[in-house]
Order: sequence, then structure tokens, then C-alpha cells
Amino acid sequence: MGAPVYIVNVGIISAIGNNIAETLQAFEKHQSGVATVAHLPTRHHLEFPLAEVKFTNEELALRTGLDSRLSRTILLSYYAAQEALQPFSIAEFNKLNVGFISASTVGGMDKTEFFFEDFVSDQSSGDLRNVIHHDCGKPTDYVCEKLGLKGFVTTISTACSSSANAIMLGTRMIKSGQLDVVIAGGVDALTRFTLNGFNSLMIVDRKQCKPLDANREGLNLGEGAAYVVLMSAKTAKDFNTSLLCEVSGYCNTNDSHHQTALSENGNGPYLAMMGALKMSGIDASEISYINMHGTGTQNNDSAEGKAVERVFHPNYPKLSSTKSFTGHTLGASGGVEAVLSALAIKNDLIFPNFSHENVIEGLHFLPETKFQKNVPLKHVLSNSFGFGGNCTSLIFSKPIL
Repeated sequence: MGAPVYIVNVGIISAIGNNIAETLQAFEKHQSGVATVAHLPTRHHLEFPLAEVKFTNEELALRTGLDSRLSRTILLSYYAAQEALQPFSIAEFNKLNVGFISASTVGGMDKTEFFFEDFVSDQSSGDLRNVIHHDCGKPTDYVCEKLGLKGFVTTISTACSSSANAIMLGTRMIKSGQLDVVIAGGVDALTRFTLNGFNSLMIVDRKQCKPLDANREGLNLGEGAAYVVLMSAKTAKDFNTSLLCEVSGYCNTNDSHHQTALSENGNGPYLAMMGALKMSGIDASEISYINMHGTGTQNNDSAEGKAVERVFHPNYPKLSSTKSFTGHTLGASGGVEAVLSALAIKNDLIFPNFSHENVIEGLHFLPETKFQKNVPLKHVLSNSFGFGGNCTSLIFSKPIL
């Protein structure tokens, strides 16, 4: 297993809050971020609600000191990373082996769409500044340089498991002694391509989504960014920093079933959860809470539910899908839910489903529907599953001091 790796701070921006405090407050007040489209220029603005970050690009630029003409992906990433790094000295980090591992599925596509809108009608037109950060790795490189980090930098893009895999890679590199501290997580901004693509699969809900409900009709797309600061035990001690939680288990598997669907019995999710449990050395009965992938689609919730049945029946931990509040933030979702898991462990919190009415046939558990405080948590399991069958489970544990 190697030496322990800890999360020592987090940063987040999503449809329910622009920082940690606002995010927790939204859950406590039971306020979903899903609403009528305000920012994305789409013909479907009255058809599909989205979970958009409430800031415009201009407002994000004002708060970060960046150029508002940059990709929204860059603006969101930099904003969340700044919160995660706020207590620390970048100069001190750069004396160590430091890494920045960020995930994304759309990269700078939000700007590329505008470029091609002009270019298709007139090939002598189009602002090339709208395409230079298109590649998924470009926002990572830009943000890393702007933060002033001098070390290892890479991008993960494995669909909706992307930022969970970024956290897993960062943890592995610290455990292997290659890095001392890693800022890991992910970002995605909403784009027309994303909305139209998911709509073509007929899995977008026209109302507030209902993950883990028998009458679910699909997902609500969202956007955001979230990062965790990972440190080895020695580095955390040297920085005299508090510990939110330990990354005690992780596993990545592939369902190998379908390009956009999980196998009927959830073989990939089952193997990911079992692998993470085996690595952490804990029993399934010791998991206190599961932050489900819980997209609200017919396939995902059924497959993940069956996998949970296989692992935990008949003694189920508390569980819920926080995507019912934040929307499905795609490549950022594993990072968003890792931040929530770390906050749950640190503050003994249970996050709820926004709503739930009917149990899915064949399943025997109910998601939590109320925000709960002072619930002693020892271990939290967070699931992230992506297109192509890429499945990742992370386990976060109360640090042993």
C-alpha cells in the first residue's frame, strides 16, 4: 500500500457555489444549481435546464485577473485551483517535486465553437485566439504556468472518470516517491457540442433530474472545476498543515461492454469498488457513505445500483447522488465529488439526493434525501464512471493522527 497520501485542502466552483462555504450552504439549504439556461448560447435554452456556474466569463476574469476572452474552461480551472492553493506558498511548493494533474473532456471547445461558426461562412474570418486552447491539455498547461508551478504537469481525459483518475494518478506518484505534492482534479465548461451530443443519445432530462429513482428520465448537464491538494505524510508534516482525509483506496477498471453504456450487471463498477476496497484493506461494511456516480440515466443508475447490491447487500451504507445538485460536470465530476467526499469526512456530513420517490425495481436501498450533520464517518466511497466503460472508485478515510 505504501506510505499514506493525504488531502490537505480543496477548491471548488460549480452551479451551487463559487467556493467551499457556498457549496456547503447550498446543500444545507437544499438548493439545486439546475436552472433555466443563462449563459450557454443554445437553441435548446428553453428545452433543457442546465447546472451552470453563475458567473459570466467577464465576472470570472475580474475575479481571477485573467483575460475574459480565454476559454471558460481555463477561467473555471484557475478559479478553483486558486482556492485550493490559497493557504500555501507556490515558492515553497516549487522547492519540492510538485505536480499539477488536471482533467477535462472538452478543453477549450467553448471557444472553438465560435471560431467555426464564423469560419464556415467565410474561411477568411474567425479569431484564431478562439482555437489555440482547444486541446484538452492546453487549459492544464495554461493554468499551471499562470499559477507559477514548476514541475510535473499532465492532463487526463477518460470521459466522466477523468478527474477521479487524475486524483488516482497523483496519489500513485506520491506513493512511488516521484512527487511530494500534487494539485489534482478537473474542469469542464458547458458547450453546445456536449449538450447536443447527450441530447442525441436521448438521456437529457427536461426537468430537474432524479438520480436513483425508478422514474428517472436522464441527466442534467453541468459545469465546474474542483481540485484537491495531495501531500505525502512527510510533506504534510513539514508544512504543518491540517489533514482533511487520506486517499486510502483506488481502482480503475474497464467494463468493455459498450461505447456509451455500462454492462447490465455493472461489472466494471463492481470490479472498481472491489479493487478500491481491497487496496484500502477495509471491509465493505466499514464504508460509511457512498457518493454514487448517479447520473439519472436508465443505464447508469441500474448498472451502478446492481453493482452496489453485489458489493454491499444486505448492509448498505448511506448513499446519494450529488449530481442532483451540481448537475453532471463530466470531466470535472470526479474532482467535484472527491472534494465533497473530503469535506464529508472532515466535517462528518452526509450529502443528500435532491429528491427521491420510488425505488428502482430489483434494488433494495434508498438514497438519503436530507442534509445530515454530525454523522461519524470513517470511510467514504466515491464512484466515477465514463464512456468507453472507464470505471474508477476512490476511497477517502478519516486520517489516523
